Amino acid sequence: MEIGTRTAMQDGASAGQEIALRTGGRGRRPDSARLRRLNILVGALSLPLFVGLWELVSRSGAVNMVLFPPPTVVAAAVLEWIRSGQFLGDLLASLFRVTTGFILGGALGILLGILTGQFPVVSSLLSPLFHILRPIPPIAFVPIVILWFGLSEAGKLFLVVWGVFFTVWLSTHIGVQKVDRGLIRAALMLGTPRRQMLQEIVLLGALPYIVVGLRTAVSISFYTLVAAELAGAFAGIVYRIEIAQQNLQTGQVMGGLAALGLISFAADRLFSALAERTVWWR
Repeated sequence: MEIGTRTAMQDGASAGQEIALRTGGRGRRPDSARLRRLNILVGALSLPLFVGLWELVSRSGAVNMVLFPPPTVVAAAVLEWIRSGQFLGDLLASLFRVTTGFILGGALGILLGILTGQFPVVSSLLSPLFHILRPIPPIAFVPIVILWFGLSEAGKLFLVVWGVFFTVWLSTHIGVQKVDRGLIRAALMLGTPRRQMLQEIVLLGALPYIVVGLRTAVSISFYTLVAAELAGAFAGIVYRIEIAQQNLQTGQVMGGLAALGLISFAADRLFSALAERTVWWR
């Protein structure tokens, strides 16, 4: 009788613990779901709250509305910019420079990054030079680019390529050096041609690092676009910002900055989505 009672008590205790664990697990799940919903709500409200605070501060009289116009004035300036037909031309000109410079700089950075990362002789020859040139900001080249290329598109593309190249080269160089040397030796011992080995082992092994460098270069290409269009342009978002600044059209200046930020954000999101589908093994 006593043994049966003890067994029943132990079974009841075990069942109680199991129920408590299940209940605790169920209790934590709603908390996690509520936290996610709260984060989504806060994220959705952050931009409207920022715009509302900006409107209040600008119209409060604490600042000069001419120098710090409210969002309504900025929106009106952007709408006028669009109605005039200039916005589309400026957008296409800027996107052409960013896209072309990104492709050229990225391709050159990947090629030389593989060479310097894989071959020590090439690395000894080029890496010191690249490390010296890499910290020089593209905007510092504006005076010499105007002398070299005049006001042609070649000078603007050169500046964007300069900004993109070093970021992609460094990430590719590091990624290639991180590839397992044992895999490379095994491939060479099995008679794999060096070109095939570079494509199928080195390049694929370094691809996650390359993607990180390319994604960083997406934002950098928009930074260097500022320097590129300040080097003498006749169309482009930054060019239009400069013209508006000279005419004290602060609303259009801030509208251009907002447009540049939104386009850069959209490009980053698009590249991130493509990278997740392409480099799925990261």
